[in-house]
Amino acid sequence: MPAFIHHIATDNPPFIYSNEFACARMKGWVSDSRAKRMVEMIYERTGIDTRYSISGDFLKDDGELFHTLPDGTINSPTTGQRNALYAKASHELAVKLARKTLADCPQFNKEQITHVVFASCTGFANPGPDYHIIRDLGLNESVERYTIGFMGCYAAFPALRMAAQFCEANPDAVVLVMCLEFCTLHLQVSDKPESIVANALFADGAAAAIMSARKPIDDRPYYRVQGFHSALVPSSEAHMAWDIGDNGFNMTLSAYVPDLIGSNIREMLGGILAKRQMQLSDIDEWAVHPGGRAILDQVEQHLALPSEALEMSRSVLRDYGNMSSPTVMFVLKGMLEEAETDRATTCAIAFGPGLTVETAVLERCGAAITLPKKSKASVRA
Repeated sequence: MPAFIHHIATDNPPFIYSNEFACARMKGWVSDSRAKRMVEMIYERTGIDTRYSISGDFLKDDGELFHTLPDGTINSPTTGQRNALYAKASHELAVKLARKTLADCPQFNKEQITHVVFASCTGFANPGPDYHIIRDLGLNESVERYTIGFMGCYAAFPALRMAAQFCEANPDAVVLVMCLEFCTLHLQVSDKPESIVANALFADGAAAAIMSARKPIDDRPYYRVQGFHSALVPSSEAHMAWDIGDNGFNMTLSAYVPDLIGSNIREMLGGILAKRQMQLSDIDEWAVHPGGRAILDQVEQHLALPSEALEMSRSVLRDYGNMSSPTVMFVLKGMLEEAETDRATTCAIAFGPGLTVETAVLERCGAAITLPKKSKASVRA
């Protein structure tokens, strides 16, 4: 009994920053001229135009959480202070997005939801967003809820895989899956290159999906789940890590991450697809987590993809930045909304600490865009 992703919805916090503004702010906060040049170089190469944040503090000098000190540098709030904002804001955005997701998926109503799977790595709260979704939306209190925590950018796939397993085991299961991250809460200002890169890439956002084993009944496009697969890049553990410090969560992000992904992606995907009796040439569409422009360039190069294959990933990166776990769901949503063919085999990939590579093979069904039919006069032999 296959599981289906019936609908994907997304949302972002209210504050939006241009890349130019963020770069100028960061240049003002780092200490020496070399670091300022590095900031300018890194921000210029991100492929990001705009990003969203849960905090409006960066628009002013006297913010509540982040504020500029008399010497021109920025303060470093404690982990507790950052997490307090996460707890409040995640409640509000999660409930808003859950309500929006159900409203836009007419096949299901709130009484039919049986499970909530919530994924996040940028904060902790208990009762958390999974609880508030049930209470604030008036879902059945018997709804089973699960939180997948601290996995990083690839967490959408464990969350979707868990939901698919519930649906495959129980034909009555209807699962609300949500990924929500406030990466900008963990801004760490220093002259270290890895800190500058992390600040240049990461942003805030949330995505949700409705999954069940019930056959979709409307004419909107959807995904049929074919399978999920996990893999680890050899000898890469030290190159990407995420731990909790006294002043926020600390990201270790090596400059070698894109090269490590690129040099291993073809062999890893080949092995994964072989388990399904498939080859790379069987994939019609690619939904790749836009961890950064360099990662997308490496994937495109080593898989020998046409330049337009990762257009949606690059578009999400440009408009939203790297939002960690929700980001690949933004890509999948965009591909549904721009689908021109009735069916396509889609390979979705995300990368995270470890280095971990998570993959989903999906069948996209249904076209969202109806192309105009060619007139007889325009048809050529």
